[in-house]
Amino acid sequence: MSEITGMTEGAGVAFLNGTYAEALALTREARDYIALQERAERQDLGAIDQLVASCESMRLTTRLTQVMAWLLVQRAVQAGEITRDEARQPRHRLGAREICEAEVPPVEAELPPRMRDLLARSHALYSRVARLDAMLDA
Repeated sequence: MSEITGMTEGAGVAFLNGTYAEALALTREARDYIALQERAERQDLGAIDQLVASCESMRLTTRLTQVMAWLLVQRAVQAGEITRDEARQPRHRLGAREICEAEVPPVEAELPPRMRDLLARSHALYSRVARLDAMLDA
């Protein structure tokens, strides 16, 4: 049985590989949005909304970076590159929870629809991975 998912090892590997593929696709989508569309959309916002959008863009990036790092550690465990005990060390755990678990900006702001969508999806993914990370302690 897989320690992370409580499933058979094959099902656990497939689940993590699926989550990795989802996270990688979302990371690429966010990268493309930030590189190609975000700046133009922010120009139409007021000063406070622009500031909030910049901060939320960093939150999006932080969430996805934390998720990808955690998933890469889990893949390293599956590949035998590190042990499960090494993966439980604080430096390999899902981090930046205070930043990443926030669902809404700290102030009321109007954000572009695409950014709101990416923020919501990244939050859902981060929350799912946080539950998996917590299972490492079980």
